[in-house]
Amino acid sequence: MRRLPWPLALLALLASPTLHAAPRAPDLTTHAERSGFTQTGRYDEVDRLCHGFARAHPREVRCTRFGTTPQGRPMWALVASQSGALTPEAAHRRGLPVTLVQGGIHAGEIEGKDAGFLALREQLARPGALKQQVLVFVPVFNVDGHERFGAWNRPNQRGPEQMGWRTTAQNLNLNRDYAKADAPEMQAMLGLVRTWDPLVAVDLHTTDGAQFQHDIAVMVEPVQSGDEALRTAGRAWRDGVIEQLRAQGGLPLPFYPSFVEADNPASGFKDSVSTPRFSTGYFVLRNRLGMLVETHSWRPYPHRVRQTRQTVDAVLNLVATHGRQWLAQAHEADARAAQLTELPLAWRTLDDARTIDFLGYAYTRTPSDISGALMTRYDETRPEVWKLPLRDRIVPDRLRAAPRAGYLVPAEHAGWVGEKLAQHGIRFERLTAGHDALAVQAFRATAVKRSAPSVEGRPRADLAGDWATETRALPAGSLFVPIAQPLARLVMNLLEPDAPDALAAWGRFDAAFEQKEYMEPYVAEQVAREQLAASPALAEEFQTRLRTDPAFAASAEQRLAFFHRRHPSWDERFNLYPVLRVDARPTP
Repeated sequence: MRRLPWPLALLALLASPTLHAAPRAPDLTTHAERSGFTQTGRYDEVDRLCHGFARAHPREVRCTRFGTTPQGRPMWALVASQSGALTPEAAHRRGLPVTLVQGGIHAGEIEGKDAGFLALREQLARPGALKQQVLVFVPVFNVDGHERFGAWNRPNQRGPEQMGWRTTAQNLNLNRDYAKADAPEMQAMLGLVRTWDPLVAVDLHTTDGAQFQHDIAVMVEPVQSGDEALRTAGRAWRDGVIEQLRAQGGLPLPFYPSFVEADNPASGFKDSVSTPRFSTGYFVLRNRLGMLVETHSWRPYPHRVRQTRQTVDAVLNLVATHGRQWLAQAHEADARAAQLTELPLAWRTLDDARTIDFLGYAYTRTPSDISGALMTRYDETRPEVWKLPLRDRIVPDRLRAAPRAGYLVPAEHAGWVGEKLAQHGIRFERLTAGHDALAVQAFRATAVKRSAPSVEGRPRADLAGDWATETRALPAGSLFVPIAQPLARLVMNLLEPDAPDALAAWGRFDAAFEQKEYMEPYVAEQVAREQLAASPALAEEFQTRLRTDPAFAASAEQRLAFFHRRHPSWDERFNLYPVLRVDARPTP
């Protein structure tokens, strides 16, 4: 074979059509699409598509790693905008609203991942909604749970053929973790939220529950709760998405379709306000808009993916149209929160109901020879319109005045509480000087009810008690958490001990409510006789308790504790919540 001289060989190589061929465009289709939406891909597809979108659209998409799971997997997010703003600084400088779309927080409910990629590809193919906002898309939040892949991980769900698991590798439910933020994945997500400060956050799910015709539920806060002026934006966003879904043939609902009595359609529905362990209960406390999307589990997977894509499109369209106005309203809500004087710590639904038409199926309720209970059986070949009660009047509960200045976290708890506050982006400062006698408000628990078993790996504690004025010492190194800040609602929900998802409610201060020192019964007997002899009034009070309180009269421990509590040896810190409230900022 004749060889060309090297200059001629080089010229021939440069002339080769293979060398000058354009690089192959990344394949941005999903495994779900290629399978006809009967299957969903594994997590390596998220890695491939995240980087593939960034290569295919270098001026419009960035692939960013925002965390690492306990099993060592990367947590990927796609940042997309046709505005040229692909950093938080650029988005905030231009006043662009940021839309956070989150899939796979429950990794068996996975249409958010497949629908989100499809929606993003179609949005990038045409100029439009992405010019007016920045989209931060997290295809799979619960990554380790996604890779616990199996065919029966969601037994009451039609498709895909295999899917991930509800909880993380540590068996934590991320949609119970927003407030307490125990999971490394949630801490990474809160970092993403702090960085981007999304105006709207969309959490994509699939329901459990009964069989009926409605195929999707769209729930938003603030609508019932949160800043009153911002509720106008929340209602407009929710109603706009529902209108667009209905126009495309959907049967959407504005509430979660869970029966008041499990498995009994006739009991109807009860709407509620989620606590901040949930996504929609959390973002409202940040003065932002949160949306929970629940496709109906009994609809086939292709239908659920299509409706989720339509929902993402509707969200992006509405934010493109109204986002700057809503962003201005959110910032106004921030300013109002910094002047907060009182806040409902909880919400309750009134018993009065209105009757609605609900699209169901014919059903029977007959005794089961398996369970022995009444069992509901649905006939999907016979559609019906059910007349059902809906309880949707929600009012504030447990209204609490805000501290005039803020909260004090003593030095012995400053480390872990400060870390938790920082994860949420709450402002605080460390005091370098101690105080021997500081006027404060202290909360003393009068009743402590602990859960059994634990919830999300923690013993829940329901505390009853009151704040009262006291004078207490405060060591140097304690934290001052001002109430005058945009996240004041979140501050109160974390630090008021009887708030539903307070740090105390999740058992983080449980040692304060455990008695550590005791008086032997024979000592208590002697103390009691001495106190009775010294105080006729105390003797009368003791006799009155014996006559009027049978439980007290029957309990030797309670009777002796009656006297121990009045003895100088009694631990005055028992049942004292460590966090204090102040009316004036202490000197640093």
